[in-house]
Amino acid sequence: MTDLLYLLDLIGVAFFAASGAMMAARLRMDPFGMIVLAALPAIGGGTLRDLALGVRPVFWVDDPTYVLVIVATALTAMLFINHFNRLPERLVLVVDALGLALFCIIGARKALMFEPSYTIAVVMGVITGVAGGMLRDIVCRQIPMILRKEVYATACIAGCSLYVLCIHLGSGERLAMLAGMSTTAAIRLAAIAWRLQLPAFHPKLRT
Repeated sequence: MTDLLYLLDLIGVAFFAASGAMMAARLRMDPFGMIVLAALPAIGGGTLRDLALGVRPVFWVDDPTYVLVIVATALTAMLFINHFNRLPERLVLVVDALGLALFCIIGARKALMFEPSYTIAVVMGVITGVAGGMLRDIVCRQIPMILRKEVYATACIAGCSLYVLCIHLGSGERLAMLAGMSTTAAIRLAAIAWRLQLPAFHPKLRT
């Protein structure tokens, strides 16, 4: 199980790194900028999670394989982009959604290893899933997706909540993780496919 989780974590890093690299390509950044933008969503959320939980050293300092995966993904993205002039916006969103599903559940599971509270596990799962993307968007001078009408953090909360519920009910670890990841991915992909959005508030200001 440990080896499978490690592999899934690396896959999640690759997914998020790819989404950052694709955004960097759309903004016409140089190779260094592409690697930086790939790293932010890939390890940013997990770094904040480990710092909040008091884990030392943070996961990618303890295991440099994560950094190698980020660099390899960014370089691969450069080669991919050179062969395709147009990069579909939806492709970036789908890759990001898959990374989100992996990251938030892995983050919630790691939180339960250090903090038995289910509430904290859900919060740490959400941070793992969305904080890196927020850093990426801020660097790109965009309003973070989580602060807009996108069904993003909501998908994370639903998946993490189902995961901890399955754990509480005594489900197996694999079943709980599969249920949480599937729920997160399904909600996010459905939002992308049908352009679902949360309602935005438009208060009437007095003049």
